[in-house]
Amino acid sequence: MPHPSVVIWRSHLLPGSETFVRHQADALTRWRPRFLGAVKVASPVARDTDVIAFEADRLSFAGLKLTGRSPRLEAALAGLSPDLVHAHFGDNGWLISAAARRLGVPLVITLHGQDVTRQALVPGARGVRHRRHLRQAFDRASLVIAVSHFIRDRAIALGADPSKVRVHHTGVPVSPAVDLPKRWDVLFIGRFVAKKGVDDLVEAAGLLSGRPRLLFVGDGPLWEPVRARAAALGLDATFVGAQPPEAVRTYLAESRILAAPSRTAPDGDCEGLPTTILEAGAAGLPTAATRHSGIPEAVLHGETGLLSAEGDRSALAGHLETLLGDEVLQARLGAAARAHVETHFDIRTQTGMLEDLYDEARRPSSVQRPSAHQPVSGQPSG
Repeated sequence: MPHPSVVIWRSHLLPGSETFVRHQADALTRWRPRFLGAVKVASPVARDTDVIAFEADRLSFAGLKLTGRSPRLEAALAGLSPDLVHAHFGDNGWLISAAARRLGVPLVITLHGQDVTRQALVPGARGVRHRRHLRQAFDRASLVIAVSHFIRDRAIALGADPSKVRVHHTGVPVSPAVDLPKRWDVLFIGRFVAKKGVDDLVEAAGLLSGRPRLLFVGDGPLWEPVRARAAALGLDATFVGAQPPEAVRTYLAESRILAAPSRTAPDGDCEGLPTTILEAGAAGLPTAATRHSGIPEAVLHGETGLLSAEGDRSALAGHLETLLGDEVLQARLGAAARAHVETHFDIRTQTGMLEDLYDEARRPSSVQRPSAHQPVSGQPSG
């Protein structure tokens, strides 16, 4: 009997910062994935097998964004004959929700962060429209997946039926650890945007008594000012821009600590649960991070890393100093971080749980509110 098929929908297919979308689909075993997008993004994770609906007709894509309907999208989706559609991000869920409903295909939407934080907080007519679209998407979806408990709470506050919302951690590939010489003391991976707290990391590094070797991987609007500030502080900082997944894995193996000082941005933008923390844990690195959104679900303070308050640069500096000055502590927390990822965030296990959710979504009448004693899918116990 052939495996059921799922269409993975992302309107912009696929930014290099969203390797987690590709990894999750590649890990499916009981479901056959096909990728459908509106427009193609030139990135290391784009593939020629991706189906692009609007490549030669951007005007129709604009019409879809305006109305939520498109015969072209509906035809592209029908041509793939899916048993299920899985949309990543709430606004993308709305874009495809009408087509899925007209074709009678169940819809699952994964919420990642900005879709229920920054975008939902935009003032004026634009914010009103986004919140209305979210409610419509939630109503049309068979299941709504939140990548952390914080994101689940935000979705419910914005109108999602609690009985439909599941917390599910995407997970990361867990490969044998690679032992390479340590070239970097502190590693940052992420977009240079306000919610990542990269400016907090630079200022914290300036408070350290030593001169650690810092590596910054990623790009974004704050790249130039952050680099200039690092130079003004006299930091030993290297900025390599955005990198493909293979290079990121090498940088992780060459580093001692990951820094993930995320915070709520001035416009309300928040993380879901940064996969870079999970990737660092899989590589055996402890993380110096903040108590932000879903991060405490991945970083256990004093066990797999150290957590400080958002925006507390002196506390972040203190945690970096503690980790850099104690190789035994580094090793202990790093080993515990890998064990935590192996147990709770291995993409093979997590994707098996996702396939269970796909099966559930095909049976809409079985979607029921979890009991008070029933753990949500993918959530570590204890």
